[in-house]
Amino acid sequence: MDKYFIHILKHRNLFKQKKTLFTTMNKWLEILAGLVLVIAAILAWAFTKGLVFWDFGTAAWEVLKGGLVWLVILVGLLFLMLGISDLKE
Repeated sequence: MDKYFIHILKHRNLFKQKKTLFTTMNKWLEILAGLVLVIAAILAWAFTKGLVFWDFGTAAWEVLKGGLVWLVILVGLLFLMLGISDLKE
């Protein structure tokens, strides 16, 4: 039984995507879902702008600023690693 199973695994592409009903999303459904999410986020920011506790705009701005700092740090580390690997050649 084990030899048969190993034989099947050797001759089958395990990473090939099987054709199923939901392999890809409809492009119009993707656009519609994206628009709904963007509009919902803008409305959540607009309606909670004056409230102190529920102000999503301030929280989003803080996350964006923190994310930009991490992006600059990671890009700097990437350039350092690329430069060091070029020195080895």
